[in-house]
Amino acid sequence: MNLTFVLQILGVGFLALVLSYLGVAALRRWAERRQILDIPNERSSHTLPIPRGGGIAIVFFSLMGFIVIWQFNPIWPFSEFLTYLVGSLIIAGVSWLDDLCSLPNRIRFSAHTIVSLLLLIGVGYWNVVNLPIVGQLHLGWVGVPITLLWITGLTNAYNFMDGIDGIAGGQAVVAGLGWAFLGWLNHLPLISTLGLLLASCSLGFLGHNWPPARIFMGDVGSAFLGYTFAILAVIAAQKDPRLALPGLLLVWPFIFDTTFTFLRRLRNGENVFTAHRSHLYQRLVTAGYSHRFVTLLYIGLSGVGAILALTWTLNLSGATIIVTLSLPLLCLVLWAFVVFQERICPTPLNS
Repeated sequence: MNLTFVLQILGVGFLALVLSYLGVAALRRWAERRQILDIPNERSSHTLPIPRGGGIAIVFFSLMGFIVIWQFNPIWPFSEFLTYLVGSLIIAGVSWLDDLCSLPNRIRFSAHTIVSLLLLIGVGYWNVVNLPIVGQLHLGWVGVPITLLWITGLTNAYNFMDGIDGIAGGQAVVAGLGWAFLGWLNHLPLISTLGLLLASCSLGFLGHNWPPARIFMGDVGSAFLGYTFAILAVIAAQKDPRLALPGLLLVWPFIFDTTFTFLRRLRNGENVFTAHRSHLYQRLVTAGYSHRFVTLLYIGLSGVGAILALTWTLNLSGATIIVTLSLPLLCLVLWAFVVFQERICPTPLNS
């Protein structure tokens, strides 16, 4: 990437940050007037009605910034560029309707599946990936269902994890900066641009969502972020098979928490499609930790994932062993920390 292009994306990224911050402020006042509020119930982590839908600013300014950059530097074939934009608008539109009137799960999941299939056709799928120990894997047609599961899964996982102040925005800042840096190292301007824009707009949003939050992101923001982070991993791996793994490492706390909780509820015979408060991060809040502490914990864990992603991508000495051992260990430590805190809490949940 030449210096002119780098300066352009940095300038657009800074502008997106400022406009996102101002846009969320305007959205908060609008939502308060229109009574678009998240009313607390027995499953909520907040106690007062809070405006929601602030994620619209993340969607709007991320896409606008990307369009501006693309107009001057067509860093993506038009058909793929258009496919991503259409998919983003569908995801955001359905999620915004869900924020307003709580759509049935089947409608949301159907929309996510349709958009994922659209991306598979218009952008592609994981055909070859490079993983620790295993090495290079040629997936062939098996890559289609794996990629479909990855996109729909991360879109929903990100949505599920947006349950306390700052956690979804904080994760987006870390993952976005991680992708921006990885794109720069690997000469992938598309990856750098999208990563930086997501980080910038999420940081602007965090100015209003950091504990105690004055506005919530809503499904419109969280689903869009999950969807875009999933797409970044697919696109990056098509350029370099080693870049599939960083897609997981940069958001591993969200993926692990969601997967672990889903399997745990399934084992316990619970309805996995109903709302609940049994995610690991929610259990920490129940055990007495503040939103600020839990959010900072997950941001820190994401930061460790970013370091592992960098170690793996640069193929540093011992990278395979480091990543292979570190990721399971991090998952175990997070789970053990939650269980330990529940045991010393007066009203713990079951592990």
